[in-house]
Amino acid sequence: MVSGLAGAISQNVQAQQDTTEKKRQDTTERKYKFKVQFGDDESRYHNRRSNRDTIRHQDETKGRFMGGITLTRIDLGFSKLIDDGSFSLSPTNDFLDYKPGKTSTVSFDVLQFGYRFNQNFKVYLAGGFDWTLIRLKKDITLQNESQDLTYINEDIHFDKNRFSSSYVHIPLNFELRTKENDNGKRFYFVFGPEIGFLLNGKIKQVSDERGKQKVKDDYHFQPFRYGGTVRLGYGSLGIFAKYYMNDMFDSPAQKNLRNMSFGVTLGLN
Repeated sequence: MVSGLAGAISQNVQAQQDTTEKKRQDTTERKYKFKVQFGDDESRYHNRRSNRDTIRHQDETKGRFMGGITLTRIDLGFSKLIDDGSFSLSPTNDFLDYKPGKTSTVSFDVLQFGYRFNQNFKVYLAGGFDWTLIRLKKDITLQNESQDLTYINEDIHFDKNRFSSSYVHIPLNFELRTKENDNGKRFYFVFGPEIGFLLNGKIKQVSDERGKQKVKDDYHFQPFRYGGTVRLGYGSLGIFAKYYMNDMFDSPAQKNLRNMSFGVTLGLN
C-alpha cells in the first residue's frame, strides 16, 4: 500500500509543481541542442537564453493563485492519547488502554487552493480525510447508541479490537521553503491550524468465537474538533506532528482526554 501511495505521490508531485522553472529549463536545453545542430549563430543563442532567464526570474517573483485536485501530504504515523496532560490514562479512562505500536493515524489531502506570494512563501487552504485507529488492549465492547461512552467486559479474547474515528479535515497551511539546491530539491517548514468534522466512529473486532464484526456509531467522538499541525521536510518527504486542542469525546467522564499524532509525510509540496 505504501509503495503504491509513494508512486502516486511521485506522479502527483510533478503534476502539482507550482513553478515553471523546470519546464522552462527543459525548453532552454532543447532549443540549445536544436540550434547547435543546425549551426545557428552562438551570440544570437546566448542573447535569447539571457532573455528567457530574465522572464523566468520575473515569473518566479510574481505572486499567483494556485490549487485544484491533488493527492498530497499523506501522513502515516502513530497516535497518542493525552489524559489531562499525561500520557498515562486515569482510572476513569483505563478501559481505553491501547497498544502504542499499533495505534496509528492516516490522513491525506485531496483539494488545495491558495496563493503563492513568491518562490519561498505560500498560503493555502486544503481539504482531505483523517483516520485515528486505536488498538485496544482489553477484551471489551464499547456500547453504541448509549448516552455516554460505556463498555461491557467480554468473556472471550479478541485477536483484534480496534476503535477508530474518521474525519473530514480542513487545514490552513503557511508554507516556507528554501531555494532549490543543485538536486532540484528544497527544505520545507509548514504550519497552521486545522478543523475537522466527524464522519463516523467504528468498532472492528476479530475473535474465534464471533469471527469479524464491525459496528459504526459516533461513539461520542467530538463532532467538531480543532488543532494545529507542523511539518518539516526535504523534497517530497517530511515529518509531522498534530495536536487537537479540544477533547477527543463529548462525554463528561472523558473531559480533558485529547489526541496527538506524529509520523512521516509523503508528498510534501
